[in-house]
Amino acid sequence: MAEEQDQSERTEDPTDRKLEEAHKRGDVAKSQEVNTWFVLTGATLVLLVFGHSMTASLTEAFAGLLGNLHQIPMDSHGLRNVFVRVTLASIAAIGLPLFVLMVAAFAGNAIQHKFVWSLDPVKPKASKVSPIAGFKRLFSPQSLINFAKGLAKLAIVSGVMFVIAWPERDRLDSLMSMDPAMLMSTVQEMALKLLAGVIAVMTIVAALDYAWQRHSWYKRQRMSLKELKDEYKQTEGDPMVRAKIRQVRAERGRQRMMAQVPQATVVVTNPTHYAVALKYEKGMAAPVCVAKGIDRVALSIREIAEAHDIPVIENPPLARSLHAAVDVDETIQPDHYKAVAEIIGYVMQKKARSAWRSNQDTMR
Repeated sequence: MAEEQDQSERTEDPTDRKLEEAHKRGDVAKSQEVNTWFVLTGATLVLLVFGHSMTASLTEAFAGLLGNLHQIPMDSHGLRNVFVRVTLASIAAIGLPLFVLMVAAFAGNAIQHKFVWSLDPVKPKASKVSPIAGFKRLFSPQSLINFAKGLAKLAIVSGVMFVIAWPERDRLDSLMSMDPAMLMSTVQEMALKLLAGVIAVMTIVAALDYAWQRHSWYKRQRMSLKELKDEYKQTEGDPMVRAKIRQVRAERGRQRMMAQVPQATVVVTNPTHYAVALKYEKGMAAPVCVAKGIDRVALSIREIAEAHDIPVIENPPLARSLHAAVDVDETIQPDHYKAVAEIIGYVMQKKARSAWRSNQDTMR
């Protein structure tokens, strides 16, 4: 009852940190049907590509062995030689196909989630050996759903296999009287038909089961408001996280500041160590600092200003003084009114003369 109440309180989507912690514990969204689909597909490919070669290799190895049984000494040395020959022949025939099946099984897990290395699922826990907890797991809603899914899958797959095998019932009756070479070919053909039908059904089953498992896993990772608050406190209390947050905020602030440089009226520089971008328009009480910086930031401000044809005036004392006295988005101090007014007046006169010359050239 307490568990159901706790689950009902988890109404918030899980954070990235919660999902990462679940992954470290080995708690991931995983469908066994997807693994089964990959193994079946791998088995079909093995039968299709290596079926004839495996049959030929095993037939040749065992034909020679069975044909010369009377010549094999029945002592420990002779039996050991027979065992070694049989083992080597089997490995040579099925080694590569088994490797393909192993790769298929690994791919079935790899495609569902990133690599997991966790010992948490195998750690001893009291709940794993508790009869009461085991009884609850056995008759839990999830167990009943899995049981129903297993029955449904068994019924569907059996039905498909029956539909495919029933038209071949006459050939099945004649298998016992077939020539061995023809028998293997017929069995391979019928096996491929069955596997193809089962894979077609399992494709749908695996897709639906993975969607369900993913939904159930994500729902299980949901958090309550209290958990969100606790995680936020833990995250904010981490010095490394706070430093990272400050770094991100500073970078975003620098980007916003740089975006305002093209709106500046003039940039006062040191010439390279300091740069202060000022904006002034009619009606403003005093010029406003839209950007400032030293060294690399100052160089970037200057480059942006030059790219947008904003006048760059070198005045080292004024640049250093402005940089120390005024912050971004603030008006300059009255102490700097006169010096800044002279610079802005010079810039405006220069723009006016440039505009007059352009008009004269246009009239000509």
